[in-house]
Amino acid sequence: MAVIDVFNGDADGLCALHQLRLAKPCESLLVTGVKRDIALLKKVHAEAGDQLTVLDVSLDKNRDELIALLSQGVDVQYFDHHFAGDIPDSKHLDVHIDTSADVCTSLLVNEHLQGAHLPWAVVAAFGDNLFDAARIAAEPLKLSEAKLSQLQHLGTLLNYNGYGVTLDDLYIKPNDLYREISAFEDPFEFIAVSDLFKRLDQGYLSDIEQARGLDAEIEEDSVSVIFLPDEAWARRVAGVFGNELARQAPARAHALATELTDGGFRISVRAPLSNKSGAEELCMQFPTGGGRKAAAGINDLPAEMFDVFVEAFRSMYEH
Repeated sequence: MAVIDVFNGDADGLCALHQLRLAKPCESLLVTGVKRDIALLKKVHAEAGDQLTVLDVSLDKNRDELIALLSQGVDVQYFDHHFAGDIPDSKHLDVHIDTSADVCTSLLVNEHLQGAHLPWAVVAAFGDNLFDAARIAAEPLKLSEAKLSQLQHLGTLLNYNGYGVTLDDLYIKPNDLYREISAFEDPFEFIAVSDLFKRLDQGYLSDIEQARGLDAEIEEDSVSVIFLPDEAWARRVAGVFGNELARQAPARAHALATELTDGGFRISVRAPLSNKSGAEELCMQFPTGGGRKAAAGINDLPAEMFDVFVEAFRSMYEH
């Protein structure tokens, strides 16, 4: 029997898996990728009796592969907060899906584990820009503001590391980062001693400063659009920069458009924090679009569709 762990390469996927494996340690095959590499079940080879855990990737984007695995007798435990569509009916599927705007996968895992490793769920919620949910979840820990800020920064760094078009864009491959984290039950110890934490911290500070120097192409009461260059630093920082902009202007929706080599754009959308909805609906109108209510994206928007996207973006969020 093989144990296979499939997880999104961002803070939420990493921390969800870490919680589960702290609670139930075992050797497993890791399947992951950059944050937007969500069709991960295509990479899975399993057979009857194997145990598969899937974390923080849309069931809808993996439906055909999931159904095939279930039909082969593979036991699947599925945790997620993205759009799922119809959920297959199978005795081999144990599903925990909640698409509410203030929920992330790690909070679902935390609930499943009855708070056994809550600090890592708090890290993930901060990483997913769910600051209010993170603070509410953290209340039983009775942490100081300084300690909460440390968990917030760790979540930001883990999320930052997941962004990129390819693994070469990232400072650390997600499977390597998970293996580093897996040695630490306490996130504060990871912050204090991990060389990978220091590496991510330095890279993030450099990248975010460059992003903060960019001017908006469109800046209106309801929406803003910023172009990012086709450079590794911009691909790395797009997601966390979008989160930062959302916190700075909570009544405005934000879209970051990263130029691609084929002339198209990689789009990252943040719904207004005052109305965390619509991002997924907007992006799913376009090829390669998907996500969740508060944050979504389009992997490869053709250049000729950009103006159509901007009008749909305005229409979705105009006051």
